[in-house]
Amino acid sequence: MVNNNPNSRELLQTIAGCKKKKRSAQKALYRAFYSYGMSICMRYTGNREEAVEVLNDGFMKVFINIKKFNPKYPFKAWLRKILINESINTMRKKAGSFVEQSLEEAAALSSDETITSDISHQDVIAMIQQLSPQYKAVFNLHVIEGYSHEEIGEMLGISAGTSKSNLAKAKQKLRELLDEYLGIDERIRRG
Repeated sequence: MVNNNPNSRELLQTIAGCKKKKRSAQKALYRAFYSYGMSICMRYTGNREEAVEVLNDGFMKVFINIKKFNPKYPFKAWLRKILINESINTMRKKAGSFVEQSLEEAAALSSDETITSDISHQDVIAMIQQLSPQYKAVFNLHVIEGYSHEEIGEMLGISAGTSKSNLAKAKQKLRELLDEYLGIDERIRRG
């Protein structure tokens, strides 16, 4: 098993084997980063089958472009970027082009609400999976991956304002799903 610590000697040897198109090295790299890659792909896809498809397509791009990898930088970061881009490209193909959303439709967010510890990590992931592809992409890219709205706009072909609007709507939808999960009546919240 390849040590997937940031650019360990073993990892760099495996990458060198991939550059020589050695199947055994490609297989070892795939196995070493399968779980990591799936965790990324699952954030952007609707189900496990789609995530595996995106992961496999992403690894094909990794193997094709492995000569472009610079060992001065962490391999995981390079892989992550490829998998995120592949996820977005797949989402674009599946959903067609993104529709511009107006800022006026953005839901107002309340900053005084807190997340309770009564909810599991799996439940949160399930709620995120219920978001529309556009909202899920913006939410994941901004909240989880840390991209700015300008960067998200470039990646998704939307304006920074649309990214902000979609994030607000994603948060509102997640708030509604959380309220439903916790049994909170919307009338009580507005109270």
